[in-house]
Amino acid sequence: MEWDKKIILVTGGTGSFGKKFIEVMLKEYHPAKLIVFSRDEQKQHEMQIGGFDHPSLRYFIGDVRDAARLRRAFEGVDYVVHAAALKQVPACEYNPMEAVKTNILGSSNVVDAALDANVERVIALSTDKAVNPINLYGATKLAAEKLFIQSNTYAGGRTTRFSCVRYGNVLGSRGSVVPIFLRQKQNGVITITDKRMTRFWISLEQGVRFVIRCLAEMSGGEVFVPKIPSMKMVDLAHAIAPDAKLEYIGVRPGEKLHEVLISEDEARTVLELKDMFVVQPAEALWFGHEWEGKGTHVKDDFRYASNTNQVWLTVEQLREIIHPIELGLFEKE
Repeated sequence: MEWDKKIILVTGGTGSFGKKFIEVMLKEYHPAKLIVFSRDEQKQHEMQIGGFDHPSLRYFIGDVRDAARLRRAFEGVDYVVHAAALKQVPACEYNPMEAVKTNILGSSNVVDAALDANVERVIALSTDKAVNPINLYGATKLAAEKLFIQSNTYAGGRTTRFSCVRYGNVLGSRGSVVPIFLRQKQNGVITITDKRMTRFWISLEQGVRFVIRCLAEMSGGEVFVPKIPSMKMVDLAHAIAPDAKLEYIGVRPGEKLHEVLISEDEARTVLELKDMFVVQPAEALWFGHEWEGKGTHVKDDFRYASNTNQVWLTVEQLREIIHPIELGLFEKE
């Protein structure tokens, strides 16, 4: 992969993922041009004065809801990483049409603009909440996944290809429970919805590096799922505030006890590799099956869930992971 000859655009480029992605790309891969596409001029300004002022960086104001702006932004772009989304579960529940406009219609606009501009590769960030969704956020991300995978059929003779990356909660990112727990620690009471609750966890840097790898290896039509550890929410609370009282407040609307990254219904098309799973498209036989022979087919009843995972983070491991996040949080304050 000749990254130094590629022009890469990141939607939602001022978010947690976008900033880390740009940081890693600038330090290690040196693309010809990196474009930050986002709707918030203040965040772009803060990025620029905060050190993101490399000569290869460009800042585009725009919203994924604006199809014309996307088409203009994608001109000459080789790769697109689609990270823009409304991701707060309660906010999506309270503002349902806004979630649909950004997460579904915005993704459709990205697909159309990429096809019109002959972008080579487009990869979208998805979530465990897209598997058997019970909240609107998960439902919109499921729809976005389907749009991306099936839109490979629109490419025709073009070289444009679409894939997705699906992973769990990102430690310390916007919307993560970690900053909430760190602040509750000061009051001595940590609120947890249910003592049985488990979650998949991945660090921001791990997520970024996984996306970069998938961007380089994708053929189009795949959903890439990394093998990542699980943790108990109670253990996370003990890791952050070992002396705090735990208060159980009940499962919130749209919240699951356990998250699923691959369902039994997908199992028949899933290949297992050393450090990831590849979900091949079930509906179409003419794309997305280039991974056959590179991995092992999972069993028909396979299910990759946070409560039955083989790898778990201990309280001690969580404490080591959270310590630098805690330091960073207080430095910002």
